[in-house]
Amino acid sequence: MEPTPQKSLDRIISQRAVQMSASLQCKTWVLGFFCGICIAYLFLVAFNPYKAAEFGVGFTNSLAAVSTNSSTFSLEVDKNAGCDFSSKDIGNSAKFEGSNQPSDVNKAALLYSAWTAVLDDSKDSYGEFFNRGPNRTSLPRPPYVEDCKMNVEINKILDMRGENGSLPRWSLWKGKLGLELFRVAFTSEEQKLQAAFQNASPPWVLGSDEDNFPLTRLVQRHLWIHQHPQNCNKPNLRFLVADWWRLPGFGIGAQLAGMAGLLAIAINENRILVTGYYNRADHGGCQGSSHAHWSCYFFPEAAQECRDRANELMKTKEAWDDHIITVKDNYTSKEIWGGRIPRVWGEPWNYLQPTTDVDGNLLRHHRKMDRRWWRAQALRYLMRFQSEYTCRLLNVARHSAFGLEAAEMVLRTIRSWPKESVDSSLSDIENFVWSNHKPWIPRPILSIHVRMGDKACEMKVVEFENYMHLAERIRRKFPNLNSIWLSTEMQEVIDKTILYPHWKFYYTNVTRQIGNMSMAAYEASLGRETSTNYPLVNFLMATDADFFIGALGSTWCFLIDGMRNTAGKVMAGYLSVNRDRFW
Repeated sequence: MEPTPQKSLDRIISQRAVQMSASLQCKTWVLGFFCGICIAYLFLVAFNPYKAAEFGVGFTNSLAAVSTNSSTFSLEVDKNAGCDFSSKDIGNSAKFEGSNQPSDVNKAALLYSAWTAVLDDSKDSYGEFFNRGPNRTSLPRPPYVEDCKMNVEINKILDMRGENGSLPRWSLWKGKLGLELFRVAFTSEEQKLQAAFQNASPPWVLGSDEDNFPLTRLVQRHLWIHQHPQNCNKPNLRFLVADWWRLPGFGIGAQLAGMAGLLAIAINENRILVTGYYNRADHGGCQGSSHAHWSCYFFPEAAQECRDRANELMKTKEAWDDHIITVKDNYTSKEIWGGRIPRVWGEPWNYLQPTTDVDGNLLRHHRKMDRRWWRAQALRYLMRFQSEYTCRLLNVARHSAFGLEAAEMVLRTIRSWPKESVDSSLSDIENFVWSNHKPWIPRPILSIHVRMGDKACEMKVVEFENYMHLAERIRRKFPNLNSIWLSTEMQEVIDKTILYPHWKFYYTNVTRQIGNMSMAAYEASLGRETSTNYPLVNFLMATDADFFIGALGSTWCFLIDGMRNTAGKVMAGYLSVNRDRFW
């Protein structure tokens, strides 16, 4: 006779209790956990049942709940203590029966812990765990996860030419529906119809043309065609091969700005840009062929055939003598950082909409309009598709930041869980039509990047209070705004969030600077993997946010603004606490 769900759960808890009893560290954690439950009850229920809505989330990979002050809170679980459940423990039998039902707060914590176990234990894509057929798990689906394997599979199709050298099927329906259509053999009439859509726009540009920088769709299409020729072995093709900068003073923003300059040179000289060694991907998280390469984080900048061809030519003396191959050292710093912007599309920067606010006034014109437009286009192309590794990083970030909040939201619609299992099978409309929807995050949300520290030698730095003053200006216009994604390297900024209890703050849980130190020294203290992953997560979250506040004098903010302006967010505007130092 099969055990009842209640007995199965009792067995799981009993086994865990035995493991926990041997761990002093775990005993301490359990005691602290139940104390935390009592405190949470007092604050969330006894004093004010709506107080939880004011809390923010500082996230880490092992987060279970959140903050040590009035605006953020965090509870970290040591996974080595043997206290965490695994996905094997959860299974399909994690159901409760009888009259002793957990409270809504405990149910949300239980669901969050179950999602965490799936995230930690799953060797494949987090999203794929929930897409293995009907009733694969009794867990409700977390609304903030993406199926990274499926995304990469779809994007690979959208990033490669057809068998006859035709452009990718950018006119396909989106998401999994387009993937299924791609697998179907076309009739001759359907092939003619596909040929009629050869002028389709790249799918990585979102929003209307008016919501992006001028000519964004056309430029992105041309950049992709330039970097993915029909035949990479043509004798007249030329290449610019360049490693990424690796000097200690070069942050990620400087590296990206420099590569945008090299892409401009490649376009002007009709060369294909091929990147080489990327020091920030030289760590244990980047595996296989993507190790120490840009492709660890985003799709390669050129067709693989062209990359292979360029590497072959690098070994031949004739290619160097005939300037078929050039490298970074063939160009001066002025040519890379301040060289001529490609004008094959005219001068579209002359038509930029004035949507940047400085000191309460719109910035209508400055001396670097062309560079602002071009860097946005270059960065949008280089980051057009995320790798599976980057997708998983964002799944972890959203889970840790928004997971508990999402669990509470999901359980408001599934009141019977965990007493009754949830049917995890998907209808066709869920599986195909809705597959392309973005993962859930609390909206509207404002991203703020506070740059201080050693940046004072390059620009005017301002205090956190100035940023929050601009945040209040936005909220006066949009009173439903109360969430902030905060990125900063300074601990003093995080400490000041307690002064703003009516805002909900989310931020990465990493060691931050106390006092002044150089960015190079700070990154070295974090290690290469952490010092690369968490800024890129912040960067992409800022790109996706509804509003953005930063400092134009910061290259990082400059690039975030560019990514937003090629992602359909021109009319969201940009509030800056200062002017760019070069304008």
